[in-house]
Amino acid sequence: MASNNASNIERMEREYNARASIPDHPQIFARWADQGAKVRRRRAGLIDMPYGDDEGERLDFFPTMQRNSPLLAFIHGGYWRSLDKSDFSWIAPPFLDAGVAVAFLNYGLAPRVTVEDIVRQQLKAIAWLYTRAEELGFDRQRIVVGGHSAGGHLTAMMMAALWPEVDPALPADLVKGGIAISGLYDLEPLAPLPFINSDLKLDVAAARKVSPVHLPPATDAPLLTAVGALESSEFKRQMRLIHQAWPHNAREELEVAGANHLTVCDALADPESALFRAALDLVRAA
Repeated sequence: MASNNASNIERMEREYNARASIPDHPQIFARWADQGAKVRRRRAGLIDMPYGDDEGERLDFFPTMQRNSPLLAFIHGGYWRSLDKSDFSWIAPPFLDAGVAVAFLNYGLAPRVTVEDIVRQQLKAIAWLYTRAEELGFDRQRIVVGGHSAGGHLTAMMMAALWPEVDPALPADLVKGGIAISGLYDLEPLAPLPFINSDLKLDVAAARKVSPVHLPPATDAPLLTAVGALESSEFKRQMRLIHQAWPHNAREELEVAGANHLTVCDALADPESALFRAALDLVRAA
């Protein structure tokens, strides 16, 4: 029995340890960081704006040339324990060129903070953006949240948020849509896996508490999901899970040909890709 359990844990670690399955992941991360730095040099943006007191509570905002544009608030991945908003600035230009303002949200990283803490930080970030929409020049009635991997999970958590309980001045339908790429929506499978839970420190109860599949969506806002065709069966199963749990929200799912868990994110910034076109359509309809 113990041998079977150990074998299952090893199998699930292979399924969820995306970096281990992508030998060139250091080069991909380096490319993202370089592309992000170039965008911040070439595009006007407000960088490292504090939305709270914690060192991780910072965001970058890139405005459009027009006022009252819709906003895409993007949450980075990294299994809640790595990467930074600055690694993803390169996603902004095609959306800016299409008239969509973009914000990139940071958060504290595990193990210094818990996943539940990170969810609260993202609630704070989205509420902060909503209350400052006029001064930042975007339409607070057209906020769409998007994210990759752990950011996909956080995107769904923002769609499940009871905003008037966060602040009575916030509307229940604050988030008008979600774009979740390679997201994790049921965190229970991570609890037994040493490679990640050594930092997350989730037990089953804590994992369920922050799993979108166990929460009702707060509105009927549309959710676009995507996964790379080269991703593991578990990441593909995770996408099916949120569609089953939220059938009235999850209206489109895309499998990006030739993409793995990291390069699927590149498709979001490619104006020729089906993922970019679907994301832009969702934001414009918000």
